[in-house]
Amino acid sequence: MKIFHQAKKSLGQNFLKSEVALQKIIEAGEIKQDDVILEIGPGRGALTKKLLASSCQLIAVEKDKELFDLLKEKFKEEILSGQLILICDDILNFNLSYKLLTKSYKLIANIPYNITGAILKKFLTEKQQPERMVLLVQHEVAKRIVARDNKESVLSISVKAYGEPKMIMKVEARYFSPAPKVDSAIISIKNISRKNFTSPPAPLLAKERVAQKSSGPGEVNEENFWQIVKTGFAHKRKKLASNLKSLKYFKSMGQKEKLEKLGNKRAEDLTLSDWISLAKQ
Repeated sequence: MKIFHQAKKSLGQNFLKSEVALQKIIEAGEIKQDDVILEIGPGRGALTKKLLASSCQLIAVEKDKELFDLLKEKFKEEILSGQLILICDDILNFNLSYKLLTKSYKLIANIPYNITGAILKKFLTEKQQPERMVLLVQHEVAKRIVARDNKESVLSISVKAYGEPKMIMKVEARYFSPAPKVDSAIISIKNISRKNFTSPPAPLLAKERVAQKSSGPGEVNEENFWQIVKTGFAHKRKKLASNLKSLKYFKSMGQKEKLEKLGNKRAEDLTLSDWISLAKQ
């Protein structure tokens, strides 16, 4: 069955037509039989077809009602068998407590580029984090996420704080229909967790702080960590110490010493480990 659908710019629709890129996405997902996969914006179903061939349990969320109806017809057998659950919804409003997402799952998708940041934030910080994400994003965004130039950003730190990003391959614009104005790239984010942060992320009670005291990572309060990172990057060309000295957190003598040790460094010069060290009480 052929699907004819006019791409909608408002929904960021650019349909991937490269078999090589599709196969690379599947390989990066390391999909095992009976894995639960969440696909965002299945579109015309090119990636959906590949995912279903891996014998996974697939949940596909499509916002476009026209495409939803076409996909419902195209994958009628898989829906009837229960292998595919097709949902018409906006992924940013999608309830992750859906019954099949109560267990481990992977997020594999060619996502709308106009909501890349929102998708990363939603799934990396959700209580129900995926164990792995394989996404097709703008090439420039992929380079920023992995910090190809060895200069970190809020985006790269935001991803690395929860998982291990890697760029799999560049995908040129001509491999999409319609062709976007920019090239794309496949990225994977493995080993997603909150291991760097205290649990729960809210400030702990005194007795909980005593119980959780240790020498490894996981001592950092999630909310405080992001306040420090965002303040540090607020004025990128300024010295980091100048940006951070306004925070009450750095008023004590011990914390002031941390700022002094930064010297002439700027926010982009610090690794994830450096930010964690700064945020440790």
